[in-house]
Amino acid sequence: MQKSENIICIEHVSKFYGDKAVLDDINFVVRKGEFVTILGPSGCGKTTLIRLIAGFQSASEGSISISGVEMTTTAPHLRPVNTVFQKYALFPHLNVFNNIAFGLNLKKLPSVEIKNKVNKVLKMVGMTDYEERDVDSLSGGQQQRVAIARAIVNEPEVLLLDEPLAALDLKMRKDMQMEIKAMHKKLGISFVYVTHDQEEALTLSDTIVVMSQGKIQQIGTPKAIYNEPTNSFVADFIGESNILNGIMIGDNLVAFAGHQFECVDKGFGQQIPVDVVIRPEDLYIFDLSEAAMLTGKVTSSIFKGVHYEMIVLTSDGFEFLVQDYHCFDAGKEVGLRVKPFDIHVMKKERLCNTFKGTVVDKNHVKFLDHTFECNKNADFHSGAKVTVSIDFQDVILYDYEEDGMLGGDVKFILYKGNHYHLTVSTDENDNIFVDTNDVWDDGDRVGITFPPESIRITY
Repeated sequence: MQKSENIICIEHVSKFYGDKAVLDDINFVVRKGEFVTILGPSGCGKTTLIRLIAGFQSASEGSISISGVEMTTTAPHLRPVNTVFQKYALFPHLNVFNNIAFGLNLKKLPSVEIKNKVNKVLKMVGMTDYEERDVDSLSGGQQQRVAIARAIVNEPEVLLLDEPLAALDLKMRKDMQMEIKAMHKKLGISFVYVTHDQEEALTLSDTIVVMSQGKIQQIGTPKAIYNEPTNSFVADFIGESNILNGIMIGDNLVAFAGHQFECVDKGFGQQIPVDVVIRPEDLYIFDLSEAAMLTGKVTSSIFKGVHYEMIVLTSDGFEFLVQDYHCFDAGKEVGLRVKPFDIHVMKKERLCNTFKGTVVDKNHVKFLDHTFECNKNADFHSGAKVTVSIDFQDVILYDYEEDGMLGGDVKFILYKGNHYHLTVSTDENDNIFVDTNDVWDDGDRVGITFPPESIRITY
């Protein structure tokens, strides 16, 4: 791809508030005429990123170029972009026409030209005959159209949209998604769209940038993001997924849920721990027969309008989410099959918790800003810099912070078929990963302890 095709180029951009990195080394480009969606959960940094592009905030590190011109420190009004905010930010004392014409009046354009431009965009957003209306008398969807019209009347090279549909009801959101998509095609300019709604991102985008905790997790087309997630976070966040621990036995053969399955994945090696993803619509469910790869019992069956959503507990103790047009009632014994190309194998991001530590004495090691008792370390001298490793299942969580040696908040919960894999963030913003059968909620405050015998130390 030639650089001239890129309207926005973001290189090594980071944003810090004190010691906390809200954005961590962000790199991606937006091509001319492309619809790019920045997607992620609340607090992932997506709004901060779009505000950096707009110029409302400044980057701590890195550079932002628009139309080939470096604009990292350029004022917002000097950038060839316009922004549509979640709350629209319309002027309540101005009618629809004057709201849209506001930027044109600042440029002191002739009144005839202003009128022609405003009428053109009013027609584009389906708001003709609303020129004299008070904006407070408009519905949420109508106000959103006015906000978009006000942004595009200035003919920006890039339109930035920060969760513009968040305040609308479900039906209005669906309608406006189609209108925004049609508007993008008609205008031919680049759209950068921020949302936490996965379905919205899949519907609208040419390219999706998936973010979590200030970092980009994956960039790709909607189809690639959905069918080929790069890690368990993306697989879980984009649509429904069955995600399980597996072992790559060798090329085209993977083991999970107590059985071996043919797959199309190669190059992982032999006997390598992996994550396995199967979308619920890719599991075939049928009356129990010898053709079944997995057997089990339906524990839940819910009609979702287009399909039935069922939970199947296999005879090996693993739960699978299944979506099918045919209903199998709770209590029904069933079989499951999955085709090799519907099994997606991913490299594990980590095999255990690892931290940098310092040996205190033969029975203690310091890491995570705390000193922990551990097994005797006669081979390590006091003050030695070491790596501390702890398996996920060996981390102990308590309901009350004071019962643990340190505290943290549950930030991410991933169900893996027969247990939960949690991300717990400490007060110092370190992540601790936990495998547990206990049920925790996102945001729970917990105490954390590591049994001495579970702490492994290496140079």
